[in-house]
Amino acid sequence: MMGAAHDTTDDFEPNVTELVARNAAYASQFDEGDLQVAPRRRLAVVACMDSRMDIFKLLGLQNGEAHIIRNAGGVITDDVIRSLCLSQRALGTREIVLVHHTDCGLHNLDEAAFRSELEAEIGIKPWWSLEAFTDPVQDVRQSIQRLHLTPFLQHKDRVSGFVYDVHDGQLHQVDVLSD
Repeated sequence: MMGAAHDTTDDFEPNVTELVARNAAYASQFDEGDLQVAPRRRLAVVACMDSRMDIFKLLGLQNGEAHIIRNAGGVITDDVIRSLCLSQRALGTREIVLVHHTDCGLHNLDEAAFRSELEAEIGIKPWWSLEAFTDPVQDVRQSIQRLHLTPFLQHKDRVSGFVYDVHDGQLHQVDVLSD
């Protein structure tokens, strides 16, 4: 089951030589060496690592305008909090945008079965959670709540969450429900 996801793709696998050649072409036209480390828009984006999402394009951003933090599911983990803390406290960001999406690999994943398969295969249970979910909108709400609860972030008044539809390219803003 675990290997099935990558077995369905085509056989194209770029090798390191090809990637280095592509970098040489990129570097020959590189003109962004003067960009500052602090993002101009004072924005940090937390998004899923899904390869169908070009975060800069889908948000209309350019290099140097935002920090982009990605992981499986766009989950607010300790490491994401660490990165956002640095982003805010040392590099001046003031706004956070979360981008989760439809058709995510974590959507409806049986986390217990995944963990059991790992343990059976390698003999050790993972110490981390996959953070599987059943509703992407609710998952965004949980992520926003985690951001609001952490003491490490200074700027929590401008946090927005979205679900990106991988089929039509639209962002759908998630309303945060108050209890």
